Amino acid sequence: MKQGIHPNYHEITVNCSCGNKFTTKSAMEKDSFNIEVCSLCHPFYTGTQKIVDTTGRVDRFNNKFGNLFKR
Repeated sequence: MKQGIHPNYHEITVNCSCGNKFTTKSAMEKDSFNIEVCSLCHPFYTGTQKIVDTTGRVDRFNNKFGNLFKR
């Protein structure tokens, strides 16, 4: 690698709004970074995500094309 062209790479602390804190490495000049959602509180990773189908689109699709995708 060429010398003198890369940014400084150092550890920073990431603070989530749920209270989780972890360290990572970054080229940011800050020593801490605040985020709203992390892997401990994100609905997809915690398993609390719900698929809301209020208009019945999934059922209509399955009724119309469901037999084409079954093996």
